[in-house]
Order: sequence, then structure tokens, then C-alpha cells
Amino acid sequence: MTTATVFIGGEWREGSGRVFTSTNPSTAEVAFSGMAAARADGADAVGAARAAFPKWALTPVAERVAILERYRDIITRDAEKLARLISVETGKPFWETKTEAQTVAGKVDFSVRAYHERTGVKETPGATRAVLRHKPHGVMAVLGPFNFPAHLPNGHIVPALIAGNTVVFKPSELAPGPGAFMAHAMAEAGVPPGVVNLVQGPRETGEALVDDERIDGLLFTGGVRAGQSFHKLFADRMEKILALELGGNNPLIWWDTEDIEAAAFTVVQSAFLTSGQRCSCARRLIVPDDPRGERYLETLRTLTKRLIVGPPFSEPQPFMGPLITAKAAEGLERAFDRLVDQGGEAILALSVQDEGSAFVSPGVVDVTAVDAVPDEEHFGPLLKVWRVKDFDAAIARANATRFGLSAGLLSDDVKKWEQFFALSRAGVVNWNRQTTGASGAAPFGGLGLSGNHRPSAYYAADYCAYPVASMEGETLLKMPAGQIGVRPA
Repeated sequence: MTTATVFIGGEWREGSGRVFTSTNPSTAEVAFSGMAAARADGADAVGAARAAFPKWALTPVAERVAILERYRDIITRDAEKLARLISVETGKPFWETKTEAQTVAGKVDFSVRAYHERTGVKETPGATRAVLRHKPHGVMAVLGPFNFPAHLPNGHIVPALIAGNTVVFKPSELAPGPGAFMAHAMAEAGVPPGVVNLVQGPRETGEALVDDERIDGLLFTGGVRAGQSFHKLFADRMEKILALELGGNNPLIWWDTEDIEAAAFTVVQSAFLTSGQRCSCARRLIVPDDPRGERYLETLRTLTKRLIVGPPFSEPQPFMGPLITAKAAEGLERAFDRLVDQGGEAILALSVQDEGSAFVSPGVVDVTAVDAVPDEEHFGPLLKVWRVKDFDAAIARANATRFGLSAGLLSDDVKKWEQFFALSRAGVVNWNRQTTGASGAAPFGGLGLSGNHRPSAYYAADYCAYPVASMEGETLLKMPAGQIGVRPA
């Protein structure tokens, strides 16, 4: 069944481009089919957002917030429907997508608080008032990823709307349904026509949107290659805001823990949650090169073998679902095999479960003896292990990356934590907690190839509005008698 793929100015219609489909990675069945938005559709969407911007920007903040709170309530009401849709389109276990649906609703209250704390009004009284206010940029393009097709773009859209921006949203073509679900909820909540617009389609749909000179900013969560291309594209467009939240080659150090079972569980949560398809997943595990490290790795191996991999609605519920496509699964298996061919030792083999399937078993490979391991993000349940001689070497190995999103330390020694925190380079640094753990009341983002110093989550308010300083008075100031440089009357 073909689905309307374009929501422009409050009206749904089919796109005018070619047919595109997405598949359920658990079953390989078609999950979504529609006519992609062509360049002309994207131009119409930007035009609608541009036309709606003045009135929305002049709408009092309290009214904008009230509309978003109705959106929150609608998402809460329909949370199970949204969770099921996400599971069908991404293959993520139902227990996990129910959490994602809850975070979509929860983002509203966090964003309202952040707006007032980060970008509210500050005034210094007097005959001449000094006032700090924040103003919206205008039309914001939002490109969403497949791994959290509702939560992550929602984390851009809600703060943008509260600040007074209008939005054109292009979801991932690999999981487009949740984006349409959100657009319907926005409309039901009373978001005025043109304030939120949706264009669905493959990569060229997003490229056309980003190329439109009338957008005032691009808010993007996704892979580093796409982020680098946007950074280059915007190099000569300094008037436009660009917020990039990219991937990571994230380190996790395991050192001196008495409870090794609990530590192993934290490693599993860090490396294999969401089938390793989180930008904050641990990609590199660093352990001591001694009997402690051997015990750690054996405990990790034993626990990882117990993980259930399966379809999202199966019982008992799986820990991991499939990767987003069979092609992604095949590519990850090849990456694991290359590391073994280069001298890596397979602790647990990563392999596609059935030929042509998107399901893979989680893999762990010791690459200590491998020369020149590529500094890249393998987006899936592939964990590389390094053994090092001491803790200083562990920190050096952790920092041996161009990325800088998340990092973690598992250790009972608070002094080691203090040293690790001081010397590690990442935007999220955790102690005895999974690298995939982050608070909605905190910023989320990283350094290096992980972003462009515009963290999202609580700090999304910062890139959704710009500060304006004003000097103000109710009446004009009279020229003082004896003004220097002015002859007497």
C-alpha cells in the first residue's frame, strides 16, 4: 500500500518523485512504501516553513509550549502504537522501543526547562535596561537517523519549535514511518500549518533539502561521512547554523573491579545494546595484559554467549534484534573477518545467523597484535579488545582516536576515575556505568569527528536560538549640560 509521504502546509499528499520502500529487517517484508518527495516538493516544504515563520516566532512562548505539551500527551496516549511501529521498521526489541516512545514524550518537559535556563530572558534594571533575549533562526532542516527514528529527530524538532523556529523534517529512508507518526501527532496537537513539514524519500531528497538556500540551519544526527560532507557544504554558508551529532569509536577501560560479573554486564550494555547501533556504543575494550584481563574476558565471553538475538516481539524478549539491513549485517561480518585475517584473535565470532539475514551474533576480537587497526566506527555489535601493560597505557589507548563522543571506566579505584576523567577526550565520560547511558537533563555530543561542538539533548536550546543583547529605555536620554565636544547653545 502506497503511503502519503509529504506533509506541507498542513496538507498530506504523495511525493512527486520515484517509489521508495523500506523493509522490516526481521522479516525482509516491505514495511513502508511511498512516492518520494522530489526536489520541487522539498522546495514547497521550505516555502511553507518560511511563510509560517513570522507568525510562529511572534506566538508567545507560553502558547508554543502549550501546543508542544498537547503533542507530549498525544505521544503518551499512543506510545505503544509508536513503539510497535519502531520495532517493525528497525527490528529493535519491543521492550526497547517502548522506552524510546517514552523519551519522545519526555523530551518536551526537558526542552521547556532547557529553553528557559539556557536561552531565557535576563534583565539588569535601571534607567537604561540591559536585556538579554534569544531569537529563533528561522527555518530549520532536520535529518533523522534510522537507529532512533523518533527520539533523535524529536530531540531537534521540539527545542526548535519551542524557540520559535519552523521545521522541515526528512526522516531516514530506512525507517520512515515514525517520522510520519510524529507529524500526525504534531498536527493533532494544533501545530499551525507550515510550522512542521515532512518530506520522505532516499538520500537525494535530503540532499535537495540541504541545498535549499532558504533554510537557516541544518540539525543532523548520523554518520561521520555525511556529517563531513555537510561541514564542507556549509563552509561558505556562515550565515546558517549547523549542528552535527555524529558517531564514535568509543573506548571502555575495564580495570580493577572486584565484581567482574557486574562489570561484564556493563560491557554488554555498552557494546551490544540496540545491536550495537548506537553512536555511544563501546567499540573498543581496554583491559590489563595480565591474569585479571584474562578473567575479565572469559567472564565477558560467557555472558555474551547467553544473549538472546531474535525478532522484536518474540518471547522471551531478545536482548538484540537484527541490524537495520541484511547488507549492513554482511558488511559487519566482513569487517570482523578482516580483523581476524590481519592477526586478530576471535574471542567470539561475529557471523550472520542465516544467509541473507540481518541478524548477527555479537562479536569480540582481540586486536592487540594487529598493526594499524583502522580508526573507524563499525556500527553494530563488534567489540575490539586491546590488552595494555598499565593504566597510563590504557588512557593513551583510549585517546588514540579522532572521535570523541563517549568513553567509560569500570574500576573500584576513585583515583583512577579522577585520572581518567581529567585526561580522557570525550563529551560523555562515565564511571561504572554503560557508555550508552546519558541523561536527558545534560548535553549530549562529542569532540573531533563526533561533532562540531554543538551538543544536543539539554543543550539543543543553544543551537535553536541566538542571543540578542539590548540597551533599552522608556524615553530618550537628554543631552547633558556641558557635553564634551558640543558648543553651548
